[in-house]
Amino acid sequence: MSANGSEITQPHHHHHHSHDEEHFQSGDSVRDVVIGMSDGLTVPFALAAGLSGAVNSTHLVVLAGFAEIAAGSIAMGLGGYLAARGDAEHYASERLREEREVVERVRDEEEEIYVIFEKYGVARHESEGVLQALKRRPQSWVDFMMQFELGLETPVPGRAWRSALTIAISYIAGGMIPLLPYMLLPRNGPALRDSVAITLVALAVFGAVKGRLVGTGWLRSALQTVMIGGAAAAAAFGLARWLSATHS
Repeated sequence: MSANGSEITQPHHHHHHSHDEEHFQSGDSVRDVVIGMSDGLTVPFALAAGLSGAVNSTHLVVLAGFAEIAAGSIAMGLGGYLAARGDAEHYASERLREEREVVERVRDEEEEIYVIFEKYGVARHESEGVLQALKRRPQSWVDFMMQFELGLETPVPGRAWRSALTIAISYIAGGMIPLLPYMLLPRNGPALRDSVAITLVALAVFGAVKGRLVGTGWLRSALQTVMIGGAAAAAAFGLARWLSATHS
């Protein structure tokens, strides 16, 4: 009967695990897209605006914009890769330490389990059974401590590469938007005007979507992204204008 029972519970447990993983992955991917997109919309936009205040050719602005997008997407992707790698390495080293402590400092680790449950209002005699069950399965005990004592999620394999690519692609996608008018229009003045218009719209849309996903409210988030992006571009434009005026 027990063999049968364990067979019934196994698949259920597995299903739950895969659901969790999807949940974390989508959360992480959303964060990566947000990181890449917000910088991609802002930095190339500010650069193009700044340059158009200093040079007369849209051709130059587009070239510089592309160079910035290439460099920026690589740098951002690399940053994302290293961050995810760092998280995974941190998890691995903490896990090794927990595995040692479960063996070497059993009393302390048992005490920690009681303390964790007391936080949730579970008395000592009530958590005794859980402790005994965990002690029979050292790996599960370590899993439990990783999540509830240290608050660390198991890293998803391949996460670092996926994170790097997601951020880089989002950055490129974001960066192409402010450059479009410079590719299509011959003169900087109209191109800058259109670039400001479509980028502000894109920032607003992106901000609204971000607000919906993160749950901070779409309107507040839209206004926030527009103001930050707009301020960055205005500052770059003003600086380039001032520099080109002092040089000529």
